[in-house]
Amino acid sequence: MARTPIFLLGLVVIWAALAEAEYMIYKDATKPLNSRIKDLMNRMTLEEKIGQMTQIERGVASAEVMKDYFIGSVLSGGGSVPSKQASAETWINMVNEFQKGALSTRLGIPMIYGIDAVHGHNNVYKATIFPHNVGLGATRDPDLVKRIGAATALEVRATGIPYVFAPCIAVCRDPRWGRCYESYSEDPKLVQAMTEIVSGLQGDIPANSPKGVPFVAGKTKVAACAKHYVGDGGTTKGINENNTQISRHGLLSIHMPGYYNSIIKGVSTVMVSYSSWNGVKMHANHDMVTGFLKNILRFRGFVISDWEGIDRITSPPHANYSYSIQAGISAGIDMIMVPNTYKEFIDGLTSHVKNKVIPMSRIDDAVKRILRVKFTMGLFENPLADNSLVDELGSQVNYLN
Repeated sequence: MARTPIFLLGLVVIWAALAEAEYMIYKDATKPLNSRIKDLMNRMTLEEKIGQMTQIERGVASAEVMKDYFIGSVLSGGGSVPSKQASAETWINMVNEFQKGALSTRLGIPMIYGIDAVHGHNNVYKATIFPHNVGLGATRDPDLVKRIGAATALEVRATGIPYVFAPCIAVCRDPRWGRCYESYSEDPKLVQAMTEIVSGLQGDIPANSPKGVPFVAGKTKVAACAKHYVGDGGTTKGINENNTQISRHGLLSIHMPGYYNSIIKGVSTVMVSYSSWNGVKMHANHDMVTGFLKNILRFRGFVISDWEGIDRITSPPHANYSYSIQAGISAGIDMIMVPNTYKEFIDGLTSHVKNKVIPMSRIDDAVKRILRVKFTMGLFENPLADNSLVDELGSQVNYLN
């Protein structure tokens, strides 16, 4: 009877051990969402977790920066483009270059690229530009707004971008506010109806989907962002980024309804407002960000700051950045739109965690939410954009019929 040589048995054992070691639940799309999140979280260092919470501007980003600092997100600020009159292919190549840096890290967690697309893909050359929200609100036509959302999603995806900072669901209560054109209406019920754009951008949420959990329907859709939470359109005398003086009942009945509907529709992210409510900066308002949005409304996506939003917690801005980091993260903000001084932010947050100023549980809550959105939208399976949708940019096809 032939006997298998001992060294061959040894090779089989080693091969089996290597195969088991290489299998990672978080990379297996057949596994439940929460199992994938838990597996990846258990593998992550503090440095990797804080990197996920950091969003930087494309002007300071590179593949090397993405890799060295484990950056979780990149954005284009207003007018920030890879080149003048950049083509869809140029955008895709830039986004993919950043993504390759993120994928080259130890765990290969993909970054998410975001851009303002508030009336069409408005930062991009040759994109279709739609009316501002004030004009769309005047149509009283939620289905039209939904179709505009779907057309915008296609054009954003055509440039390799999977995330938009839209819609703005502000309720403008004073026409002196310089951003009233970003509001669908002074009527909260009309603003509520116009949240159909969330379904246009992200796709229709399945009937059995649990309330508050983010949803993105695939590679022709984008993650949306309801903004600016909350009361941005109600500031005294319409002064931008100022103080909204109103009772809790007034805040919830006038400025909150759009968020109720957006969350029900599976909106992926919520952006916090520069403004204050009764003297408390929204970027530092634990009661409204964690207490109400996360705990009462059961929002399960991630909360993102506005551009340098935590800096503006102090007056003048950035006067005490260490405090701003503590206040913003403690309030419940999960991802910080830094966007330029990322080393200062990462060092400051790391110090707060190591000194137990900010508990690890708060970091884990933030990262879990960010990963939930990334897994849900399929970024782990399809992190790199391709040219399959480039013809959708500025398409003459009428999606609005």
